[in-house]
Amino acid sequence: MYSNERMTFKVKNDKGVEVEYEVLFTFESDETGKKYIVYTDNSTDDEGNVKVYASTYTGSDDKMTLEAIETDKEWKIIDKILEEIQNKFNEQSNNSEE
Repeated sequence: MYSNERMTFKVKNDKGVEVEYEVLFTFESDETGKKYIVYTDNSTDDEGNVKVYASTYTGSDDKMTLEAIETDKEWKIIDKILEEIQNKFNEQSNNSEE
């Protein structure tokens, strides 16, 4: 189900400063059996690209625990999904220009 409402969460970083992140999407991988969350703080890198982060998670919206991605296989799954989303976005942008 799609919602126009922004989903956000806050986490204290290693300096104790609370940072707000926007959830881009979540998914569960049949391959790994884990749940993943992809999110951003909407900051950019030196090249102007929006920084995107990913973690595994357990729990629910009320009490979620984030954990680090452990394997290259997991990163490949996430990269593939991000690439598919970017391609779909580019297709939609190209179609709207016609």
